[in-house]
Amino acid sequence: MLQTLSPRTVFFGQALMALVAMLFAYYYLQQYLELAPCPLCMTQRVAVVAGGVFALLAALHNPPGWGRRVYAGLCVLAAAFGCAIAGRHVWLQHLPEDQVPACGPSLEYMLETLPFAETVSMVLMGDGNCADISWTFLGLSIPEQTLLLFVVILLVSLWQTLRARPAS
Repeated sequence: MLQTLSPRTVFFGQALMALVAMLFAYYYLQQYLELAPCPLCMTQRVAVVAGGVFALLAALHNPPGWGRRVYAGLCVLAAAFGCAIAGRHVWLQHLPEDQVPACGPSLEYMLETLPFAETVSMVLMGDGNCADISWTFLGLSIPEQTLLLFVVILLVSLWQTLRARPAS
């Protein structure tokens, strides 16, 4: 069954998943629930958008053979980056309270005052704000849900990279 799905359909599905995830994060979590995203959340959003853009480009271009593998490889890289960031975020949330790093300045402040490389380094490290669990669904925090999303995208992208060309 899965082997009969066209690569274009799978890539469109990945792009749609990324779009739904971003709409949920922005309109429901950020606007409706008024949850401000921490720096690690913003970085995860970048990974979701990057993976979605690569998948959409792949679906629109619909290249055969190695072209499909290149696009799927880009989706793998975006998902792997997202897994790493979401994994760090989950790790921070599960630290004992006395080991949680101190809260840092806002992302806007860091971008305005610090060199870009230092800002990226500080964002990727996370801070005390990132350790807060402000909302859960089915017992999973937002970073745990995002990590699950990245794992699914990573597995689908790896499958797209390694599968044989579907019969036409």
